[in-house]
Amino acid sequence: MGVQLGELITHRKISFEELSNKVIAIDAMNSLYQFLSIIRQPTGEPLRDSHGRITSHLSGLFYRTVNLVEYGIKPVYVYDGKPPEIKEKVVKQRERIREEAREKWQEALTKGKLEEARIYAQQASFFTQEMIQDSKTLLKYLGIPFIEAPQEGEAQASYLVQKGDAYATGSQDYDSLLFGSTRLVRNLTISGRRKLPRKNVYVEIEPEIISLKEVLEELGITREQLIDIAILIGTDYNPGGVEGIGPKKAYTLIKKYGDAKEALKAKGITPNFDIDYIRGLFINFEKTEDYEIKWEYPDEEKIIEFLCKERDFSIDRVKKALERIKKKMKKVKTQASLDSWFG
Repeated sequence: MGVQLGELITHRKISFEELSNKVIAIDAMNSLYQFLSIIRQPTGEPLRDSHGRITSHLSGLFYRTVNLVEYGIKPVYVYDGKPPEIKEKVVKQRERIREEAREKWQEALTKGKLEEARIYAQQASFFTQEMIQDSKTLLKYLGIPFIEAPQEGEAQASYLVQKGDAYATGSQDYDSLLFGSTRLVRNLTISGRRKLPRKNVYVEIEPEIISLKEVLEELGITREQLIDIAILIGTDYNPGGVEGIGPKKAYTLIKKYGDAKEALKAKGITPNFDIDYIRGLFINFEKTEDYEIKWEYPDEEKIIEFLCKERDFSIDRVKKALERIKKKMKKVKTQASLDSWFG
């Protein structure tokens, strides 16, 4: 879900070409969830193979990754590990929301309300461990590196940017800014023409980049104060935040009182969460140094076996997509030159 900081943050449109030869640490679960939500049949049903296995996420992952590679972007997918205990409440809440959405989805289908059904179907999206493992298998065959974070994927991705191992994080959420990523690219994996919910209106979604330095300078605050603004609004660690406080009010309070504790004290509000603890989760997050970022040539035979023979993907479409990657990489001769394999 992520923290709702959008109305405080300036976004700059960026082209895929501007990101060429840049390493982007992509929040894997965030992207896979987007694929699963968007790539659906008119009834809201996800794509499935002849065995009933969901394939929407694999379709999105494969074709979008091919697109990124073709633009010269070097993706690294970062997966979530075990979430902090404090996040268990959020996980359970999301499960309840998905279950309610599933019921409303079936009800809408029964009434023939396909547009409404599709919206509820997207909200009912869920992942199994098998689906997650399948996505990792596909990335392995594609030669695209992925990292398993000890806890939050966005935190680990942000660490890669801090270390200089990646240029930016890629996610729809703003949380990586709180984790210290110097740059965030949004709409990287969902760009294109999209229909607005409940409206017969289509919009063009383009990639946009956010600079943490520019955000802090524009707002006149520190990263710690940005974290405190998020805490007042509500994060995955304290859903709902403080009642009656939205982004603009939170910003005003932090500018006036300096931090969340002083702001709430001045307003006579006693929070039902530990501000220092939550702030610490964003600053002193768990991370790993045990990773290797290395791109390999895609294994066409295994990809065709996995996607086409096992999961009913069109062999012609898959081969054409793979040809696009090979065309981009055709001048690469050795592993040593893979740092510039997008040329």
